[in-house]
Amino acid sequence: GFFQSYAVEVEIKDASNATCLYGHWMMRFLITYESNSGDYKTTTLNLSSGVTHNGSVCGNDTQAALVAFQFGEGHSWSINMTKNNETYRGEFITLTYNTNDTAVFPDAKRKGPVTVSVRDPFPPVLLDTVFVCHNTFFIEAENVTEIFWNVTVQAFVQNGTVSKKESRCPMDTPTSTPTVPPTTANVTTASTTTLSPAPTTPPKPVENPDTGNYSLKSGNKTCFLATVGLQLNVSQDKPLLININPKTTIADGACGNTTATLKLNDGNSTLIGF
Repeated sequence: GFFQSYAVEVEIKDASNATCLYGHWMMRFLITYESNSGDYKTTTLNLSSGVTHNGSVCGNDTQAALVAFQFGEGHSWSINMTKNNETYRGEFITLTYNTNDTAVFPDAKRKGPVTVSVRDPFPPVLLDTVFVCHNTFFIEAENVTEIFWNVTVQAFVQNGTVSKKESRCPMDTPTSTPTVPPTTANVTTASTTTLSPAPTTPPKPVENPDTGNYSLKSGNKTCFLATVGLQLNVSQDKPLLININPKTTIADGACGNTTATLKLNDGNSTLIGF
């Protein structure tokens, strides 16, 4: 169940029953919350199968388009998008999670809905162009990490037909293929044309991971130190070993009076929290 996540898909139509906004993507959320004991816990909020998109609107030259999803026990997510004469773009991404959902937030100290908003980090997209991002990207919003992959979105669709023209996110390359859900590293292979078949060699065994030194500061004082080599063993169709490279891994997080959280992002679809 760890890798299971439902895709969201929305097709909004105008008064003439023509498609004005289309979107399809996958997402999940990592949320840090305080428990009744004063400790901070990190939980994963996944989409359920019963996703609705009540309140979504097409938008026009003077009104923003809105994609709104409701799922699970009182959770919701939305993004509003605006356009000018030549482009459209996302403005604010808003997540509301409900800590009364005890299956996701066991022993939460704060009860009820919590709302966090963040600006869409991507630049404007030309009108009559689909925004596509196959590879995984992360958006940080206070104590929430929003994780997205396999994204296809077009707002302000013209003439009711989703465009064939694409605008790719920086995480994708011209030869990118859809990635599997986050925590599985992307593996790229290159092929070379030769006159004769190249001899096959056994795969090189995965070596021990390099040791990284990670730290967090609270003001001018270091509050968290970790010296560790990290290797993930992911079991899906076949085992996959992933070494975390300290040279490309960014440490983030926060220190409290009684707890500390360290988040490591290797920039390659792997996010680890301690």
